[in-house]
Amino acid sequence: MTVFALLRVTPITDDDATEDVAAAIDALEEYDVEYETTPLATTLEAEDAEELFAACGAAHQAVDGSEVQTLVQVDDRREKSMTASDKVDAVESELGRDARSDGD
Repeated sequence: MTVFALLRVTPITDDDATEDVAAAIDALEEYDVEYETTPLATTLEAEDAEELFAACGAAHQAVDGSEVQTLVQVDDRREKSMTASDKVDAVESELGRDARSDGD
């Protein structure tokens, strides 16, 4: 996979946004993308940019609200095939440890 994105869909509301965020994530299931959700955003990877942008658009449209903000940051690796886990593995190799705290 060669196209990565950081996706954050944010409904602007005073209410709990959990249901809206879940709807955005669920919309990704209709697309040929791999994704992982974290507390702040979702990382996506796809074979091509068109599929990735379609998935991001669907996530945005899945949120039912009067105002929705969506942030998409894209890394399009056009000459090298690499997965998101490959990118993390490279950083961990350089660190010589996992790229996370040990919880102490």
